[in-house]
Amino acid sequence: MNNLLSLISHHGYLLLALVCFAEALGLPLPAALAILTAGAAAAYGGLHFYLVFGIAVLSLVCGDVLLYFMGRVSGWALLGFLCRLSANPETCILRSAEYFYRRGKQTLLFAKFIPGINTMSPPLAGSMKMRLQDFLQFDALGASFYVAAYSIAGFLFSGALRAITRGLRSAGFAAEVIFAIGLLCYLVYRIWVYRKYRLLDVIPRIPAEELARRLASEAAANMLIADVRSHGYYDAESERIAGSIRIEPNNLIEEVKNLPKDREIYLYCT
Repeated sequence: MNNLLSLISHHGYLLLALVCFAEALGLPLPAALAILTAGAAAAYGGLHFYLVFGIAVLSLVCGDVLLYFMGRVSGWALLGFLCRLSANPETCILRSAEYFYRRGKQTLLFAKFIPGINTMSPPLAGSMKMRLQDFLQFDALGASFYVAAYSIAGFLFSGALRAITRGLRSAGFAAEVIFAIGLLCYLVYRIWVYRKYRLLDVIPRIPAEELARRLASEAAANMLIADVRSHGYYDAESERIAGSIRIEPNNLIEEVKNLPKDREIYLYCT
């Protein structure tokens, strides 16, 4: 934080714009901390508050618009790429889609405050063919709420931030030790999560060719094929395997109640 305060003081608006734009694209940079620090710098006259607010909002929206058009062109391929960084990609995609299922465009109003959803929302909106005008309206409002929350907090609590900075200078070694311990704990947690979801690899799978062979045999009478593609990969006009049924993955609890108990069920997704 000490280094960020120094950088914001020397490079001001340019650094703020770059950090906000990079975070909007999904890079692991602390836009919230940069905005908070810029708000504190504005309280001491180093920066102009309205410029801090405008530049941060514009940078976030520019990054989001880029992802929106990339999602519009590539569909959910971009979401799949972004979600590969998570421990469980399918959960990442389903969680993002679920927010849009329940709240629609309003998701963009608070997406910035939710890690993961903030990066997924723009390409998801693009892949769902949301109108650009609607996207810009809701995304700009969401970015404004996000920037306002952190910049105003930095402005109002600038004195506390300066005191924290002085404390970090005087206890630099202790801060480094705490950071190292925190980083180690985070790495251990990520390894644990990765190993946990690796257990999903034991789910039985068969090649598509084998499924086709079984469907052409007498065993087909005892088989049920279900399309469980995530929203965004599937729509009402999508083609399915002949004879298959559609199961909505965000409504599995209700869907499974209607499945037969005396047939082999084969699921396929993207």
